[in-house]
Amino acid sequence: MTTAHVFIAASLDGFIATRDGDVSWLTPNGAENEDHGYNSFYDSVDGIIMGRGTWEVVSRFDPWPFDKPVIVLSGSLTQAHVPAAQQKAVRIWNASLPETMSRVSAEGWSRAYIDGGKLIQSALAEGLVQDMILTRIPVLLGSGLPLFGSLPKALPLKHLRSESFPSGLVQSHYQIAP
Repeated sequence: MTTAHVFIAASLDGFIATRDGDVSWLTPNGAENEDHGYNSFYDSVDGIIMGRGTWEVVSRFDPWPFDKPVIVLSGSLTQAHVPAAQQKAVRIWNASLPETMSRVSAEGWSRAYIDGGKLIQSALAEGLVQDMILTRIPVLLGSGLPLFGSLPKALPLKHLRSESFPSGLVQSHYQIAP
């Protein structure tokens, strides 16, 4: 079965974007010139499964940042919503996350990158995430789109390592405890 992995950044108060979806605060103090391990993480996955809201933000990136398959989970979008330049890389699926994990496993995926706040919350609640790399950005937004939400029960994590960067970013790697 395909395993689910998270690599995400959040403000110190736990938001992944402002209320209007702005993420310009993610690279303060020269952080864009630091290696936070994203490329190594990205190289370790077979594709990305993201939520509709995240795709609506990244779909506007030029150039398109992914050279791996992207599955967008949405009950409101169809393949017709995908720009022509992304049609070969992006598939819109109206499916549950467990069903999606089963389908990508059948396609031969070993590791899936789960991206998007609501999708990460669902993956955690359903016990699908194996590990999470969380980078804290030294900013307090006060409000915005939260990374975490309610869970059906406490979710114990095993801390694997943390690293701080000159920009002030602090990154921690957690394994989801069984």
